Amino acid sequence: MSKIDVLLKNYEKTISIPWRDLAAAQRVIFAVYQESDERRLKAKITEFELATRNLNHGWLEFNLTDTFSEWMHSQRYAKSYYKNPKLLSNIIHKYSDYIEEKFRRFIDSENITDEDVVALSGVGSIFGFIKVRDLVDRLSPMVKGRLLVFFPGSYENNNYRLLDGYDGWNYHALPITCNKII
Repeated sequence: MSKIDVLLKNYEKTISIPWRDLAAAQRVIFAVYQESDERRLKAKITEFELATRNLNHGWLEFNLTDTFSEWMHSQRYAKSYYKNPKLLSNIIHKYSDYIEEKFRRFIDSENITDEDVVALSGVGSIFGFIKVRDLVDRLSPMVKGRLLVFFPGSYENNNYRLLDGYDGWNYHALPITCNKII
């Protein structure tokens, strides 16, 4: 059984537990897997969706993978930023605003209920631009059900590290890992 299969089994067990009304931060689930398994995870996302729907929950996926290129393309001085990336430090905070607005439009366009899972994929693509914890803090209050964050990195002692980068953080989301079946 692959590590992504273990992650899927652990997700199924976690999502099958009856849902209670919780604060936004408590409705966040981090599905933690090794960054080297990114392609395997993407190939199995539909299985996560099927597991969710089989438990009578709705499923929506919001993919972050192309958001940086879309945002950069919309910038008036994009060519200047490509020539001198240091200039991005002056406006990179606007990238978070862009994602938040795009996510808000996505949420508003769907009839999301408190029985739905909104999956956040492509999280590795924001590495070096936005801190995942900051983005999750901005997006989670918009999700009535559960926010599932597919997280390529590691988790140990409440410490998350995106892409196993040096800059980890302590976060109290519900972790699901692929280390062993729960």
